[in-house]
Amino acid sequence: MTQKDTAAGMPDSVLNSFVRRSCAILKDELTGIYLHGSAVMGCFNPAKSDIDLIIVVGAPMSDPVKRRFMDMVAELNVSAPAKGIEMSVVTRDVCAPFVYPTPFELHFSAGYLERYRSDPDEYIRNMRGTDKDLAAHFTVIGKRGRCLYGAPIKEVFAEVPRQAYMDSLMYDVENAEAEIADNAMYLTLNLARVLAYAEEGRVLSKKEGGEWAIGLVPEEYRPLVEDALNEYVQNAAVTYDAALAGRYAGYMLGRIEKSM
Repeated sequence: MTQKDTAAGMPDSVLNSFVRRSCAILKDELTGIYLHGSAVMGCFNPAKSDIDLIIVVGAPMSDPVKRRFMDMVAELNVSAPAKGIEMSVVTRDVCAPFVYPTPFELHFSAGYLERYRSDPDEYIRNMRGTDKDLAAHFTVIGKRGRCLYGAPIKEVFAEVPRQAYMDSLMYDVENAEAEIADNAMYLTLNLARVLAYAEEGRVLSKKEGGEWAIGLVPEEYRPLVEDALNEYVQNAAVTYDAALAGRYAGYMLGRIEKSM
């Protein structure tokens, strides 16, 4: 049964169409469709958020089924918010017991749209493998996710071990000192939520991570975190101090390492 209570700004029509058309394509092989990310964590922003979905199937998909499914996703992506749909298809047997790094059948985000359109067959042949990010996605589903269709979350997903979740988080921020100048808002807030998990075991959104960090980081870094929150939540135009951001990244990574 489709769950219709979605976050403010989340287009119900896209989700409802995604569920209906996934059922038509995958039929009895569809175990469930699960929403995660900002839409379930209270900070969905149509200008900056994508629609984060995990689709669980009972068995590997054939290439013709993948093609029909991807055609559907690419079509619906046009009606999605600015950042589009991000989704992965996984088989149920990697969800419980949890497998890490986690194999996936198919992956899509808006950044891959032109690659798919230019050569769908090549995309389908090669868009498979393992993805460390899935440990983070599964954790959010287990703690705060929504089942849009199919089997309940607790029947499908085993708990992700702390070590796997932490490794998944670190995979995303390990080069933050070098990269934060080019992606200041994302990495400022993401480092905060990684530290919140490392120190307190809290599974937070980027917004919640930034709010948690403001009172806990040295005063020097608080304006940086506030600017990142203002950009993320209010779409404010922000100019970041690259040197300050680099020092912040080094400080946060050092603190995370001590907690690990």
